[in-house]
Amino acid sequence: MNRRFLGLAAVFTAGLLTQTLAADADVAALKVEIARNHDRAVTRLQDWIRKPAIAAENRGFPEGADHLIGLLKEVGFQHVERIDTTGKPGVFATLDVGAPKTVGIYFMYDVKQFDPAEWKVAPPLEARIVERDGVGKVIIGRGAVNQKGPQSAFLAALDAFRGTGTKLPVNLVLMAEGEEEIGSPNVKQIALHPRVQAALAKTVGVFLPHTTQGIDGSVTVNLGAKGVIEVELTANGQTWGRGPMRDTHSSFKAMVDSPAWHLVQALSTLVTPDGNTPLIDGIFENVRPLTEEEKVLIAAAAKKLTVRQFQVASGAQKWIDDLPFQQALERLTSQPTVNIEGIIGGYTGPGGKTVLPHKASAKLDLRLVPNQTAEEILAKLKAHLARRGFGDIEVNFTGGYSPTATSPDAPIIKAQVAVLKRHGIDPVLWPRLAGSYPGFVFTDPPLSLAAGHFGLGHGGGAHAPDEYFVIESTNPKVSGFDGAALSYVEYLYELAK
Repeated sequence: MNRRFLGLAAVFTAGLLTQTLAADADVAALKVEIARNHDRAVTRLQDWIRKPAIAAENRGFPEGADHLIGLLKEVGFQHVERIDTTGKPGVFATLDVGAPKTVGIYFMYDVKQFDPAEWKVAPPLEARIVERDGVGKVIIGRGAVNQKGPQSAFLAALDAFRGTGTKLPVNLVLMAEGEEEIGSPNVKQIALHPRVQAALAKTVGVFLPHTTQGIDGSVTVNLGAKGVIEVELTANGQTWGRGPMRDTHSSFKAMVDSPAWHLVQALSTLVTPDGNTPLIDGIFENVRPLTEEEKVLIAAAAKKLTVRQFQVASGAQKWIDDLPFQQALERLTSQPTVNIEGIIGGYTGPGGKTVLPHKASAKLDLRLVPNQTAEEILAKLKAHLARRGFGDIEVNFTGGYSPTATSPDAPIIKAQVAVLKRHGIDPVLWPRLAGSYPGFVFTDPPLSLAAGHFGLGHGGGAHAPDEYFVIESTNPKVSGFDGAALSYVEYLYELAK
């Protein structure tokens, strides 16, 4: 019996070795094909940047979805369809090669709005390739890094499989939305569409193509993300029943209430006087404290990360309460927040204008942590305002979703770490991204899948002027476009194991 077991083990080991050698040969051939198609792939990215879809401005729809459909068909997806929602359309695609495992992919085809006057290096829709000091050759454009650059690198990887006639090691199910930049208000309508949900349910998990490398080549593997809600609060004399019904002369302030001050007073009840700790009634009621495992991850990360990295990323020199670095990182990971994105009201042009505005608005985002939900926090915000005499203030929910979490033992995470370590990268495992993406739609029931981000490569300026994605890196530790594409090839093979 032992001899029989040993014989079976030998056959199994030989089979794995043969499979590994075949995969290595495929990867080598695909690497050559990616390099051969470099110019065509970069041109594909440039063309995509020049066709923006901006949900906040209702610009580029349904053309944005249709363009993505064309790209997916071009690189080999057999079934591609548009999924209409009550908002902007989604896209659903499958590539079935009869493999034992299926992997889910999440794309977004929309981009953040922009002000061309703020872009100094190149116009936002020109997709110009320039040299960036200390980085290398980069492409400048809205959506370059968030997310058209990494997504284009993934498409280049698939195109290499198609071009060489190499069979993919896994089947693919891709879901895309066009409203990520306004808080994904209709993402459930796409993911839980009967055909999409049935296909996603067969996957081992879902990942978002992403540039995970810092400017020094280091990589952070995120095990989740905070949730978010975006709201606009509006104080209006007409709905308040006080203050002017229209903008009027500021001299009347001696006898007339101000909707703008009414809004400011409402905002001041949401946080402590320093603006750093939320005071919304019950906001901490369901907050889960950091687990011991998460504290260990953060302590380990604090030894690999640097204060300078976070100063550059945040644009700040000091942390709240002058906290030590590790404690600041714990706060970044564990704390819900109330942030004012902008306040609009009255006259904001050159010089002064003695006006008493009849209306003022503030745009807020609230970041959520585990055990909080978007529905819960929105309801608590409205109830808090009403209890304090601000029930007249309109609360317009513009988008958002709950937090997401994935185990470090999930196959899609373990495969990421394996690929990174083969590249000589010892990644930082991070409990959750302080930013947000709609991974909840995959990790929450009914799908209950693992979800994460993966991809070598580097970029910066997401949501900001002069956004960029590295095409050719001067740092050998940082992958350029071709290296990013190859990382997806390696990841798919690792997931197939």
